[in-house]
Amino acid sequence: MSLLSFDDLYAAADRAAARIPVVAAGGADRTVLEALSEAHRRGWVSPIVTGIESEIRTVAEAAAVDLAPFRIVPGADPALTAVAEVTAGRAALLMKGQIATPSLMKAVLSRETGLRTSHVIGQVVMMEIPRDNRRFLLADTGITIQPTFDQKLDLLRGMVEVAQGLWRADAGPAIPKVAVMSATEKATEAMPDTLEAAELQRRNAAGEIAGCVVEGPLSFDLAYASDAGEKKRLSGSVVGAADALLFPNLLAANLTVKAMMYAADCRFGGVLIGTTHPVVFMSRADTAATRLNSLAFTLRWLSQH
Repeated sequence: MSLLSFDDLYAAADRAAARIPVVAAGGADRTVLEALSEAHRRGWVSPIVTGIESEIRTVAEAAAVDLAPFRIVPGADPALTAVAEVTAGRAALLMKGQIATPSLMKAVLSRETGLRTSHVIGQVVMMEIPRDNRRFLLADTGITIQPTFDQKLDLLRGMVEVAQGLWRADAGPAIPKVAVMSATEKATEAMPDTLEAAELQRRNAAGEIAGCVVEGPLSFDLAYASDAGEKKRLSGSVVGAADALLFPNLLAANLTVKAMMYAADCRFGGVLIGTTHPVVFMSRADTAATRLNSLAFTLRWLSQH
């Protein structure tokens, strides 16, 4: 496989022991406090949490989490308070805690005080399936509902940059293989996303999208399993070997990634791209282990920039 495993990412964060200041928006959550506590124990982070202090302390006491290493920043709006810690330079990255995505994104997207850039913001999830020794990225699984062609192009380039930062030193040149996903491998006017996928492949072949190999449209089976290509008599360097999957819209991406999270034996973690600072971004329903995965993933992303 071309991408580092989560074990590799944990080992890298352990070696760095950099104590990166990270602020969690909405700290009154057991899994948030447990993940940050473990990350501090391993030397990864200096934890900061925002929210109502009494609620945070109550949750910490119930979870037997020692808050001594934590800095608590009280505030009625945990998202705005957390973003302010980042923009003021007191935190290097933001973590989504016990807070709804719309509330967090309102603070992140604020033109005056947020973390906006000229790039489209999207969630990149790293998925690892040990059974098949497969690791790959998926985007956009959490933010942009119906990306335009230009937004897909921006997301593709951002995901390629993430993949290159996760590239194994022994895997040869960092040229990620990107599958542009659809329900079929044939371009048809009845499914406009397939035409956009074909156009992304054409631009890549013409040298307009550098540093990667792009093929599409591809169905999930073709992107994931080499025997699917053999059965369908389709070939290509991305078939059965995709390092990154770019989805046509949020519906397809989110349903796919959550189905895998709950139905497959896998490990996963997520980060937002397109922001001024990295954002550790997963669901409020995730476990402490998944939050720790996301931290390791994001710390690697931060170290490459």
